[in-house]
Amino acid sequence: MGPQHPMTHGLWNLRIKVDGETIVDAEPEMGYLHRGIEKLCENRTYTQIIPLADRLCYGSSLTWSHLYCLTVEDLMGLEVPERAEYIRVAAIEMQRIASHLMWLAAYAADLGTLAGFIYTMRDREVFIDLLQALSGSRLTYNFPRIGGVAHDVPPNFERDSLRACTYMEKKLDEYDQLFEGSKVFMMRNEGVGILKKELAMNLGVTGPPLRASGVNYDLRKDQPYSVYPELDFQAISMPDADCYARYKVRMDEMRESCKIIRQAVQKMPKGKWRIVAPRNGPVGTGIGRVEDPRGEGMMYVVGNGTPKPYRLKIRSPIFVTVSAAKQMLVGYKVADVVAIMGGLDMCIGEADR
Repeated sequence: MGPQHPMTHGLWNLRIKVDGETIVDAEPEMGYLHRGIEKLCENRTYTQIIPLADRLCYGSSLTWSHLYCLTVEDLMGLEVPERAEYIRVAAIEMQRIASHLMWLAAYAADLGTLAGFIYTMRDREVFIDLLQALSGSRLTYNFPRIGGVAHDVPPNFERDSLRACTYMEKKLDEYDQLFEGSKVFMMRNEGVGILKKELAMNLGVTGPPLRASGVNYDLRKDQPYSVYPELDFQAISMPDADCYARYKVRMDEMRESCKIIRQAVQKMPKGKWRIVAPRNGPVGTGIGRVEDPRGEGMMYVVGNGTPKPYRLKIRSPIFVTVSAAKQMLVGYKVADVVAIMGGLDMCIGEADR
């Protein structure tokens, strides 16, 4: 089933063994896109690594550069200005919506709902425009900085953000009618790719696939970072553990992200948006954890007193989640592979690193 199949959403290979049309075994195989980013980081200064972190995931670039900055700030013991924290939260929630919409567009195309692909990619542009106004870029943003963010928000950012959230909430209701009103879409999702709660936890699955299995675990709530404790929102979970539950979790997460963006831009205090970070990282270690759109992202950095880290380790949520492929696929049909693996929101850039 790859590495060229459109369902794979990046270069990786899924080998399946079939009995007729029924899957009896599956083996995910990585290594087709390995770029050695962790090794490259050993030869870059702390600031130079931010664009590398940007490129870990094409769908959620901002989340990874934010995670990297959090990790280095932990190593250096930096306290980021409050305004910068609110700007970061608003930006990464816009990124979460853009990421989920990219997933939904690809998922709709995979399952034959081509109108869904066109609508979701159209509406994603609303949030890409906001991120462009904020950072100057539309895909890899290079916006977070160690100690804050690169720039303050542009004029009318609060107004435009509130308008975008109102627009998106209306569109999400339309998506519900489009997708859930499609018998084909529902037949290909309900009761397919079931991953039971206990198995999901044992395999280390995180993010929407875990919450869709009935485990209400979200780092923004359970181990909050930045200014998330100051904001009112819910972690979304569903009990059914199938492809449809994973779809519903992401749809409701986008609604919650709109709530977070509203609060972040309205509560944003005046003041600095960045402090100057030291050039050299101290001898020691730093760790960062964030709730990426695909699950728990983690970085661990070791400093040795020079401008370059001694070691940077990246924990990709998809690299772990893909290990559950066999448990979700065995017993289903070949045609279900597209729905099951597409529903995981694969991003091979972060998984293969």
